[in-house]
Amino acid sequence: MEKVYIAGIGQTAVGELWERSLENLSAEVILAALKDAGRPKVDALYVGSLLASAASGQANLGAKIACNAGLHGLETITAEAGEASGAAALRLGYLAVRSGYVRTALVVGVEKYTDTVGSSTESMIAHSTDYDFEAVQGLTPLGQAGLLMARYLDVYKMPRETLGTLPILAHANAVNNPYAMYRKAISRETYKKAGIVSDPLKLFDAAPYADGAASLLLTSDEEVIKAAGGAGIEITGSSGAIDALALHDRPDALAFSAVTFSTQKALAQAGVGWKEIDLFEVWDAFSIYGLLSVEACGLAARGDGWHWLMDEDHSPTGDLPLVAMGGNKARGYPLGAAGVYQGVEAVLQLRGEAGANQVRGAKTALIQALGGPASNVITHIFSRR
Repeated sequence: MEKVYIAGIGQTAVGELWERSLENLSAEVILAALKDAGRPKVDALYVGSLLASAASGQANLGAKIACNAGLHGLETITAEAGEASGAAALRLGYLAVRSGYVRTALVVGVEKYTDTVGSSTESMIAHSTDYDFEAVQGLTPLGQAGLLMARYLDVYKMPRETLGTLPILAHANAVNNPYAMYRKAISRETYKKAGIVSDPLKLFDAAPYADGAASLLLTSDEEVIKAAGGAGIEITGSSGAIDALALHDRPDALAFSAVTFSTQKALAQAGVGWKEIDLFEVWDAFSIYGLLSVEACGLAARGDGWHWLMDEDHSPTGDLPLVAMGGNKARGYPLGAAGVYQGVEAVLQLRGEAGANQVRGAKTALIQALGGPASNVITHIFSRR
């Protein structure tokens, strides 16, 4: 098995990018990653996107964006794993390079949420739920998150306002991220006064859907690593796991079992425990998902994740920094591309290039993407070589 390194990265600012196209956004990040890595020859391209076919009318996305970026004759595959599609593309690229069949691969996550407007967009996103029992009844991802939060509050009797910890942290960390959609901190009072969007979810409990693209260049070629400056970041752990798609099919909807399995497998493969993890990009599409993930990862006991989030220091310089560049909540949530953004942000931290948000001495990062309410979970561990 080959070792897999990340030699190049690229990202666009996240936002409502009405004037940009899928291929335009993708070309920007592809060219940026190639330049960052010293412009090596690329053997394959793996793309993650949730809405391209439905919102942008574009299937066969790999061929479209590869040719547009001047990459001809290579292998391209588009991955779909709900909102974790970008992370799935990263896993495909990792497996291809690790196997030895591919020497250098590009991974791209791209989303154009604004290619459609109105209620039809929410219906498209709801395709990641169980169509027969959830989507067709009108249940959306926002509705699922509201149900889970209501259940959690009922079971564990926690103070409602404590769920503001993660979104408040995300907004504080996004202030110094030039690629973030919302670069403004919010107070706990602002969080408390925000309106309800899916009872009991408030406005700041839900990450804003957005457009954007990000890329990672993976390689097993030492010459490519040297050309990129020799500071490669190794992918030391990679795993995926699933749970029942429909919430009613799970023995315990608050367990997030796929997070547990995926995390355990990735940590075991990397040969590390949580004490060796220097930062954690937890999936904060909804604040309740971040809370449930913290518990499922084993960082806190069931029902006690809110205590753990409030009691520990999770600033970029703290004990275990979370969402260090703003997470989905404040960086913005480009759905199927978000898992690749996590990867880019982790690389910046491990290279020591995260600016004011730099985690001191960061050597190992764990990033985790969720498709739906942990129906599909993909975890990666990056380590500085």
